[in-house]
Amino acid sequence: MAEDMGFFDFGTIFFLVAAVVIFFQLRNVLGRRTGSERPPFDPYTAGRTRDDAQKPENVVSLPRKRAPGEPAIDAYAAIDAFAKPDTDLNKGLRAIKDNDPGFDPKTFVDGAKMAYEMIVMAYADGDRKTLKNLLSREVYDGFVAAIGDREAKSEKIQSSFVGIDKADIVSAEMKGSEAHITLRIVSELISATRDKAGAVIDGDPETVAEVKDVWTFARDTRSRDPNWKLVATEEED
Repeated sequence: MAEDMGFFDFGTIFFLVAAVVIFFQLRNVLGRRTGSERPPFDPYTAGRTRDDAQKPENVVSLPRKRAPGEPAIDAYAAIDAFAKPDTDLNKGLRAIKDNDPGFDPKTFVDGAKMAYEMIVMAYADGDRKTLKNLLSREVYDGFVAAIGDREAKSEKIQSSFVGIDKADIVSAEMKGSEAHITLRIVSELISATRDKAGAVIDGDPETVAEVKDVWTFARDTRSRDPNWKLVATEEED
């Protein structure tokens, strides 16, 4: 009887241990992220914290009650520091802020500079996938047509992005529910187009050239999609 009881205790402990091990193995496997759920990269919101990105969408943050004597927060402080009050630019940025409370002009410019480099290099590389995420349908069609024409001629663009010297917002406005912001961007780029034989037919592979562009970005403030897209391009003379 004692021997049977000892066997029973040992067997019970063995199966309990096995059950615990299997439970933790299943937990590790089922709780592991694959990475496929990561949203597309958005340069305009890249400055948001990781904690902010992981907050459930159905959780609404209520405004914090001010402590006695604490001054009221000026919702337009960042805009007034960015653009002189009572100017058309300031009024346009304020209008965007009214429709998109999370809008910050400095954060936008930082994101637009990143998007500019990505677009310029994606165009040179013929990277249609990247362009599709950053351009409006109309601008995308124009870029893709130019890439297709280049490929049909077996031409290639050799580019090196040096950097952006200036990126200034020159106008901002609401068009219905769409926010539109136009920037004047001055960048430095080494670029040359080579024909099928490898001969340079445009640009210079050894010279840094100054490029001046006027680009307009837009987004629908009613949309849950935070991405801005390039909707118009113009090269400054």
